Amino acid sequence: MKCIAEIKKDMEKDKPMDRLLCGDVGFGKTEVAMRAAFKAVNDIKQVAYIVPTTVLAKQQANEFRARMKKFPIVIEDISRFRTTKEQKAIIERLSKGEIDIIVGTHRLLSSDIKFRDLGLLIIDEEHRFGVKDKEKIKIIKDTVDVLTMTATPIPRTMNMSLSGVRDMSVIYEPPYNRLPIKTYIIDKDMDIIKEAILKEVERGGQVFYVYNRVEFIENIVNDLKKNIKGITIDYAHGKMTPKEIEKRMKDFVENKTKVLVCTTILESGIDIPNANTIIIEDADKLRTCTIISDERKSTEDQQNKDMHI
Repeated sequence: MKCIAEIKKDMEKDKPMDRLLCGDVGFGKTEVAMRAAFKAVNDIKQVAYIVPTTVLAKQQANEFRARMKKFPIVIEDISRFRTTKEQKAIIERLSKGEIDIIVGTHRLLSSDIKFRDLGLLIIDEEHRFGVKDKEKIKIIKDTVDVLTMTATPIPRTMNMSLSGVRDMSVIYEPPYNRLPIKTYIIDKDMDIIKEAILKEVERGGQVFYVYNRVEFIENIVNDLKKNIKGITIDYAHGKMTPKEIEKRMKDFVENKTKVLVCTTILESGIDIPNANTIIIEDADKLRTCTIISDERKSTEDQQNKDMHI
């Protein structure tokens, strides 16, 4: 892959890398990041991987562990899911160089986080971070390699890349075994919705149901529960506390919930390969909705992804 060669070449230069990696959802940006991290660790450097949400931090850390389990690489994650005692222990080990790859949210930019020898900073969806975080990232960029990943670059970031201020790599094609998404536009019909949900759950998958009106979202949940028995259905929206949202998202990630009814709070910061169907009600009223779902299954064991609108 051309982008991997470009990143490898940058990392071998004397000048610190500042590269933007663009690619659509499921095109393999995380895999490219893993390879860059692996190279940095082989060069006896530490890696920090910053993601926008605590749920995604846990997911990506587990993904890194599974991918690199055959190698003597120490991988940790730090977020609100960790106790204060655990966080202190991780920070101490990190400063001593006992951790090779650390995955976390903007918590990694805190003043108490010290690295023994940071060599690579990977940033997932930079535009999701605040001004103060970006200022800290700007300081770090002067001394270490930085790889920024996004499927939706903001105009300023894109302009900097196109004007040559920062380098850019683009993944133009999906993995060879990824199947095309099927999209259906229909009038709301509970029989069709029920059929789509049951079909997905029966094949071992999960379903997102996007409904962007908080005041009526519980009505949608009750309606689904009334018509579809024996399936765990939950909901999440932006008016809940961050802790409650994280708990419900975590239950969905861990496959405890089969159908998650939610607003567009899910449009970034989650990676759920098992969620193969999304139902969007009143899609014409939404500005945008991007579902992050990394498709790594082969065509032999993966059904077509369905999008019902």
